[in-house]
Amino acid sequence: MLGPILDKALDLIPNKNERARAKEVMEADLQKAVMSAAAQQNEINLVEAGSSSVFVAGWRPFIGWICGAGIAWAFIVQPVAVWYIAIFHPSITTLPQIDTDTLFQLVLAMLGMGGLRTFEKMKGVAR
Repeated sequence: MLGPILDKALDLIPNKNERARAKEVMEADLQKAVMSAAAQQNEINLVEAGSSSVFVAGWRPFIGWICGAGIAWAFIVQPVAVWYIAIFHPSITTLPQIDTDTLFQLVLAMLGMGGLRTFEKMKGVAR
């Protein structure tokens, strides 16, 4: 997103060597800003994870349970219920369905974070 803007600003520098040097400085400053933001977010995550309150530290397990319940509904409960209703209660026509595309995006993100946590534990850097 910033690439084209930075390129246009750098094109205003007539000297080729100074343009290259300015680009290096801008990229380094941008990298520092990104790293600083990531470090600050890590500090916030550590404070949240260390809390004993379920409302602070419990949101990750809550999302995990919601994902598990959604997958259970989409692949076990709803199909079995549709089969049961078709046999014993044919007057009922539909059951709610879950948008599994969005659910899987969330589940895969959670699994990826869990994998990173496992990797940290294996390397001995987890607390």
